[in-house]
Amino acid sequence: MPPRLGDVTSPVDLGPGSFAEHTSLRVGGVVGTWIVARTEAACIEAIVECDDLGRPALVLGGGSNVVCSDAAFDGTVVQVAPTGITSVDQEGLVRVVAAAGEEWDELVLRSLAVGSAALAPLSGIPGLVGASPIQNVGAYGVEVADYLVSVRVWDRTGRSVQELSAQECGFGYRTSRFKQEPDRFVVLEVAFDLPVDESVCVSYPQLASAVGVYVGASADGARVREAVMELRRSKGMVLDEHDRDTWSVGSFFVNPIVSDAVARTLPDECPRFSTLSSSDEVKVSAAWLIAASGIDPGFQLSESGARVSNKHTLAISNAGSATCEDVLELARWMRSCVADRFGVELVAEPRLIGCTL
Repeated sequence: MPPRLGDVTSPVDLGPGSFAEHTSLRVGGVVGTWIVARTEAACIEAIVECDDLGRPALVLGGGSNVVCSDAAFDGTVVQVAPTGITSVDQEGLVRVVAAAGEEWDELVLRSLAVGSAALAPLSGIPGLVGASPIQNVGAYGVEVADYLVSVRVWDRTGRSVQELSAQECGFGYRTSRFKQEPDRFVVLEVAFDLPVDESVCVSYPQLASAVGVYVGASADGARVREAVMELRRSKGMVLDEHDRDTWSVGSFFVNPIVSDAVARTLPDECPRFSTLSSSDEVKVSAAWLIAASGIDPGFQLSESGARVSNKHTLAISNAGSATCEDVLELARWMRSCVADRFGVELVAEPRLIGCTL
């Protein structure tokens, strides 16, 4: 995965190919034309050609955070695949710039190699660098917005290359300007300013316990990475083609942000996390709400190819023969169970392409 890719100047008509062959969830319909663009210029050329012809164009990265419809897509998928990472030392910082087609975890490893452990809590997250600002990727108390400086994009509306500052990206919890305007910008390159420090503050209780430090203490970046990878594997959150629990998009739902009044109605056992947006809002654990609604790991609706992951209730996995509709049906059922039990509405984390919850 992905198979049969061609250069932008030689698009490959996949014929019987499908989104199922190109995404970590392994569901989705047939694709008309699939183009891989290995340079920034090729990305822009492919998108401009589609836009000029009025042909539907879907920009895709690693395919690890999308749920694609079972229906055929009679358009062009442009896979953004430029690679390359550079780093420049500054006073107390290292600026790391990565092309959109780089594997995210390769960026984490490179940042450790140049003396910064800042991204170690984000180890093992599947997907490409270009997707990281779209989702404002985060885990274990750290998110992309903490260190991102700028994003180089192709603006399909203005038909120009732009460099957007972090402030212009509109970051929020698992969201951004790019997510709010999904068809406007094509991410080409992302720049981060990382502190030069081989240790990192561990602010997430589960990670602190795994590392063996108090919450708020610093720990060696290599040890933090090792602990994060162990935690992610235990939850089925590290892609493994032989483990169907990892045939997923990772966490299917974001942790809900609810009013303080709603939070007070939830059991004391429900984990709560602070939010930076408002003192009147509380982030609560989606995984806990799902489990407390009586949904067990491995649960599967009758005659469905989708199941709740055996390793983590927050993930929906392809048990081997799932369709997109199987996944959505299970997600709707889980969302309904939580709403009925606690009055909290779960929101999907992955991008839904050609389908809705």
